[in-house]
Amino acid sequence: MTASATPHPDAHVPREAGHGHRQAGLAALIVGAVGVVFGDIGTSPLYTIQEMFLPHYGLEPDAATVKGLLSLGFWSLMLVVTLKYVIVIMRADNEGEGGIMALTALAQRSLKTGSRLNYLVGILGIFGASLFFGDGMITPPVTVLGALDGLRVISPAFGHWVMPAALVILTALFAFQRFGTDRVGRTFGPVMITWFVVIGLLGANNIIRYPSVLGAVNPYWAFHFFTTHGSHALFILGAVVLTITGGEALYADMGHFGKRPIRWGWFGFVLPALVLNYFGQGAVLLQHPQAVENPFYLSMPHWARIPMLGLATVAAAVASQAVITGAFSVTRQAIQLGYLPRLSIKHTSRQTIGQIYVPSINWMLLGAVLLLTLTFKSATNLATAYGLSVTGTMLIDTLLLAVVAYTRWPDSRRWVLPLCGLFLIIDLAFLIANGGKLLTGIGAWVPLIIGIVSFTLMRTWRRGRALLHEEVRKEGIQLDVFLPGLMLAPPVRVPGTAVFMTADRGVVPQAFLHNLKHNKVLHERNVFLTVDTLTVPIAPKDRQLKIESIGENFYRVTIKYGFMEIPDVPLALMRSCDKGGIHFDPMDTTYFASRETIVASKHRGMPFWRDKLFALMHRNAAPATAFFRIPGNRLVELGAQVEI
Repeated sequence: MTASATPHPDAHVPREAGHGHRQAGLAALIVGAVGVVFGDIGTSPLYTIQEMFLPHYGLEPDAATVKGLLSLGFWSLMLVVTLKYVIVIMRADNEGEGGIMALTALAQRSLKTGSRLNYLVGILGIFGASLFFGDGMITPPVTVLGALDGLRVISPAFGHWVMPAALVILTALFAFQRFGTDRVGRTFGPVMITWFVVIGLLGANNIIRYPSVLGAVNPYWAFHFFTTHGSHALFILGAVVLTITGGEALYADMGHFGKRPIRWGWFGFVLPALVLNYFGQGAVLLQHPQAVENPFYLSMPHWARIPMLGLATVAAAVASQAVITGAFSVTRQAIQLGYLPRLSIKHTSRQTIGQIYVPSINWMLLGAVLLLTLTFKSATNLATAYGLSVTGTMLIDTLLLAVVAYTRWPDSRRWVLPLCGLFLIIDLAFLIANGGKLLTGIGAWVPLIIGIVSFTLMRTWRRGRALLHEEVRKEGIQLDVFLPGLMLAPPVRVPGTAVFMTADRGVVPQAFLHNLKHNKVLHERNVFLTVDTLTVPIAPKDRQLKIESIGENFYRVTIKYGFMEIPDVPLALMRSCDKGGIHFDPMDTTYFASRETIVASKHRGMPFWRDKLFALMHRNAAPATAFFRIPGNRLVELGAQVEI
């Protein structure tokens, strides 16, 4: 209704990053981060090596090939996840928040408003966020189905249980989201710690039996692989990329736990366990090439497979948590920055502001996940669809990082920008490899279609809001001209305070004009209220509220929020009393808002179908009573019809 995304280049105020992470205790946050953030990348060993040797890649598990693929996977983990995300990109926190939308806002803050580069950065950020939603829909089914493939290894007779078990587990996972990230992390943290300990020990045990596999740490084997297989090796990166899927979720979930817990968890726990397990699977293949059928489960003793199946299934469910919580964060940022309609958002933690639950996104993801599971039926089939959205997001992260480094890090850009060049080459290689999947079947188009649909929705909402405000302003009356004329012959004034919501400070609110026209009265005090969203997560206290008297008991009030805050208009107005502002009695204050009905036009604004789409989105946006926390019994909505 009135929330607008307004860049404020001077709005950056240093504060303690992490939104209260220190208060929660580093150890507890590390456990929570292991339970939530690393689930996706931590369960990649379930299917990654198996995917590398699928028939369409045409590889045999000989010593040179196994070592070459292990070397590619190892250095992908080191360069992309460790160096790019954990060390470099986590420096680009937007007041403690991470994720592609936070990075976009950070990049735009130093660019001239309305410039072509600012516009391009915004487009990149929206498309990257759209691809992230595609990743969020594919990760849960591919990991859960990959874990349950152990049923077929134990006994082919159990194969028909894979699909129903996957559907039950996925439904239960999404139903659990309403309890919050904090509880999910505390519940699943010990499970994932057990998971990483077990896969690390299994890998170490196999490495001890065949220690020569450790030679794959040498990057020579990666180069040898490329020289041996030629251009075909580039497309095999479409399978190697599975070692790093989930790496972007480390950055997206930074606002939930903070950078320190994520870094400690990665270097001290997760990375060693992953490397040990991958190399352990490689050691098994060097001894028993027939284990290529399912290297993960066949790399352990028979007695361990059933308990490992249970642990892997739980871990696979947890793997989905990283992208689900990341999707919640990206959604809230997109709403506050004006790229999505208002949605109901619930806080799930009293200590950590970054932990939220978005019901509509949760159930939408569940529907998409169940549909993908029923359509593709196996992790192998879904793997063909996996990777394109991830690598696209990673490429955009690199481009945005370069903008941030150039504009905001004068002391560091000498070494960050060359690293961005290296990251760009790696990201492009992975993107081209996964782009090749588009030629092999319909599955690879799924994340791209999801991304395009999400991008279209966000661009349509953003552009539609701009057109709506333009039309309202065009038909509006300037406030500084209207009020003096009104007070020459003022209507009857009644007791109480009237708050009129408006997105344009200089124009008379439509709700105010309708109230005068139909009720023919003025309240004792009249407030024209605008809510702005800054490009920082939390608005600085000295900028949160501005009150300006414009005479005759009329006031212009501006409330500013960060893009990670949930607006609470009544609370903000009550706090103005403490600052010597207007006295707001909650029981004597009435809120007036204009509820526009959008009429699509074939000759104005966007293409007709996008006008219709915007009208549908606008009609289904959450009401002001929910988004701005205005009591329903204190709100009056007055209709207005606007043609765009």
